[in-house]
Amino acid sequence: MELERFIRDIPDFPKQGIVFKDITPLLADPRALSAAADQLAQPYASLGVAAVAGIESRGFIFGSLVAQRLGAGFVPIRKPGKLPYKTLRESYQLEYGTDAVEIHCDAVAKGQKVLLVDDLLATGGTMSAACKLVRKLGGQIVGVAFVIELCFLHGRDKLKDYPLHVLVQVASE
Repeated sequence: MELERFIRDIPDFPKQGIVFKDITPLLADPRALSAAADQLAQPYASLGVAAVAGIESRGFIFGSLVAQRLGAGFVPIRKPGKLPYKTLRESYQLEYGTDAVEIHCDAVAKGQKVLLVDDLLATGGTMSAACKLVRKLGGQIVGVAFVIELCFLHGRDKLKDYPLHVLVQVASE
């Protein structure tokens, strides 16, 4: 299924000059959503993935569906202060400042095979930080998967150490 037709462009959102890739039409269509989850999970089906980590918030949607397809557990990676138990935090650079993500300190067991999933690969900072968290816990990262990659932002450069799987590539702004 061609998933591109379920992704609409929203010009000047959230600010002037940005073309936002809106996945809500994909989420609203049961066949497209199922196809996206199947396509995200397929390369990892025989790798023994024990946990799928999804990054807040749309990564929760796709990560949960992929985890279900792989017979794996789901691990949420969230913005600071959102997880109720003891956490590890990893900061990363933004264009103007820093941000951070957190994971429960017991979310991944040492040696456990983990797939990380998010909806969009832009600059790669968030996913790179999430990978560092999983590695700090001793997890073995089998790959990182995205629905959309904004190729012109070169986010994959920050993820060179991991097998990368993307469903839709956007070549230019």
